[in-house]
Amino acid sequence: MNLVIIPTYNEKENIREIIAAVFSLREPFHVLIVDDGSPDGTAAIVKELQQEHRDSLHLIERSGKLGLGTAYLNGFAWALEHGYDYVCEMDADFSHNPEDLPRLVGACREGGAGLAVGSRYCNGVSVVDWPMSRIMMSYFASAYVRLVLGMRVFDTTAGFVCYSRKVLETIDLDNVRMKGYGFQIEMKYTAWKLGFKLQEVPIVFVNRAKGTSKMSGGIFSEAFWGVPALRCRKIRPRPSREAE
Repeated sequence: MNLVIIPTYNEKENIREIIAAVFSLREPFHVLIVDDGSPDGTAAIVKELQQEHRDSLHLIERSGKLGLGTAYLNGFAWALEHGYDYVCEMDADFSHNPEDLPRLVGACREGGAGLAVGSRYCNGVSVVDWPMSRIMMSYFASAYVRLVLGMRVFDTTAGFVCYSRKVLETIDLDNVRMKGYGFQIEMKYTAWKLGFKLQEVPIVFVNRAKGTSKMSGGIFSEAFWGVPALRCRKIRPRPSREAE
């Protein structure tokens, strides 16, 4: 079964539509919203929608803004506990097109990838309505990561990703250190170093039309300084249950 994890903070303008869009796909997906105490009532909207989608819409409520990485880590643990085979990450603001989800899952299920990346840069630059300064920052951030880590992925910072269950079971999720923008880099690099196939699936990324971006300079700073440290780390798989 497929799961989409969507972290939220103040996404009341988008949450109904993004959930409806996922549930309208021909291939079935369940949705897990991880909400960081949105004061705008995002979680309350999700609870309302759960009355209609009792078995397929799920919610984790957290107190305060605890970071993108920890939201996904909480979601991954929940997904493994509940037996999902393919677990996707996606933003709530329609910058990622839900119609691309089956292609990401297919790259893992039929294509043999452990991790599929919805890539803005594997076929040139496929970004709509971003200022050129932000495109250049994002594009060259990925180039910097490739240079330092030697990982041949064009969109290393992408947040539209599908993981096979095997990848999430193998990565030592308790040892993931970067919590902001760098989280996406660390997860891809860790999967690659553990021997999994990474496959980029070309997408078109569209800047959000509603709501406010959560990006900040501190998020980029963590990624910039964290990448050299990541190169120096010894990547090991999750300890077996017997060893624990």
